[in-house]
Amino acid sequence: MKSALIATLIGSTAAFAPVPTTKSTTSLSAAFNPEFGGEVFDPMGFGKMHQIEGVFPNMFPHTQYLEESEIKHGRMAMLAWTGVWATESGLHFPGAPVADDWTNALGVWAREDPGGFGIVLALLCIAEGEGVSHAGDNFRGVSKKTPGDMGFDWMGMTKKLSADKLERYKTVEKKNGRAAMIAMASLFAMKSIPGSVPIMDLLGAN
Repeated sequence: MKSALIATLIGSTAAFAPVPTTKSTTSLSAAFNPEFGGEVFDPMGFGKMHQIEGVFPNMFPHTQYLEESEIKHGRMAMLAWTGVWATESGLHFPGAPVADDWTNALGVWAREDPGGFGIVLALLCIAEGEGVSHAGDNFRGVSKKTPGDMGFDWMGMTKKLSADKLERYKTVEKKNGRAAMIAMASLFAMKSIPGSVPIMDLLGAN
């Protein structure tokens, strides 16, 4: 399994590379997205589908909704990847249930520690509810909420950052989230469909 983690990490290294901080003469997005010349990578045009005329109103999501969804799922994938890496490396919270494989760890935790599982689940529901409460406005593109901003900055760290640094950190988070989503998808595919991730087989992962 450790070979699988290493293989997945190798495949997503590019997305974790440091982002250049040199400011471009065009825009902040160009400065922090040099791979695509500052343009959003959307070859299929999903982000423009809400502009299609002649369809039912609000049939397709606005980019506000798409960005919020990407950030949220990226954060979940980063947490999941960290959890898999930690447990497969032998790191566990003292007294916490231990599973023989990360794929059944959730069930083991819920069965052996229902109280702790319930508390974490409740906190996740609260966080998800905060996002869902804005989902309708995001879908229509009329939300005043910044995508990904849950208002949880009790230390005021974002207020201490310049506009350039804040934009850079947002870009870094998105790239790391994308890499983590690819990594988790690869791990699930490897476990569910033998041979679906050839590099895992080459490294002897199981």
